[in-house]
Amino acid sequence: MNIARLIPVLAVLGGLVSPLHADPVLADGVQAIVNDTVITYAQVYDFTAPVVDTLRQQYRGQPDAYQKALEAALNDSLEQLVERQLILHSFETDGYKLPDSVIDGVVQDRIKERFGDRVTMIKTLQAQGMTVEQFRKQVREQYIEAAMRNENVSKEIIISPFKVETYYQAHQADFKLPDQVKLRMITLNKNGDSGTNTLALANEILSEIHKGATFSEMAMIYSQDDQKKIGGDRGWVDRTTLRPELTAAAFALKPGETSGVIDLPDACYLINVVDLHQAHVKPLADVRDDIEKTLRAAEQDRLQKEWIESLRKKTFIAYF
Repeated sequence: MNIARLIPVLAVLGGLVSPLHADPVLADGVQAIVNDTVITYAQVYDFTAPVVDTLRQQYRGQPDAYQKALEAALNDSLEQLVERQLILHSFETDGYKLPDSVIDGVVQDRIKERFGDRVTMIKTLQAQGMTVEQFRKQVREQYIEAAMRNENVSKEIIISPFKVETYYQAHQADFKLPDQVKLRMITLNKNGDSGTNTLALANEILSEIHKGATFSEMAMIYSQDDQKKIGGDRGWVDRTTLRPELTAAAFALKPGETSGVIDLPDACYLINVVDLHQAHVKPLADVRDDIEKTLRAAEQDRLQKEWIESLRKKTFIAYF
């Protein structure tokens, strides 16, 4: 695979202008042949184009890293295009049929989703240098590819309880939760150099809480942060969530307890701990669905690779 020949053209163009405008001979060059279908450099570029600008932004000022990432993206695009042709070839040779009426309906749905109406579609396609027939062909191929993948790969996969439990035992670290406290907080920002008034107000609020006022009521009245409207509710936090002084105070409290005034240079704080969770591993019941999804995705990936490999073995493929 000589994908690297296309890299300089894309780098010069910045990934925005089709290489057809710069080097027609290179762009029309053959990248691969699958059975009797040719995949050109231009097709590989067009397939990659949507991610090129993202790569350029991600690796701004890192030309070597950008070149490497771009080459990887082009190679991935080539392989996806090869896979598509393998699947389309299998569709034709295995005797599948797809009525035109089905594609007509799919095309109409795509027009509504992407363009809104046919007039807008035609104008947009013209601007992209694509005809309506080319668009229809593209939609047909995408539909066939999705249907064939569903038929051969995405059938219902049964994940046994034994596999779930085995995965759970082998990945305990993935399900471990650190110490957490569920808390409410009152924040009083200091205005001025001394913050004396803020500290006095914090002590008054604490006194009211000790007399029976609820922490959430005091937070809704006095707190000066985004959680004021919800009674200072901060939800569950671990030891990395808050600044060290607040973390130390929060994790020293028991459920139902309220801290003293935490006087810091920028603000005064009051903390109320609602609940506490010691570090623990999530029970299997809480993560079973996630494990099943992970295992199902892995099995689908395995079946897909196995299926594509079987198609490769019975189809002529040449890279250039």
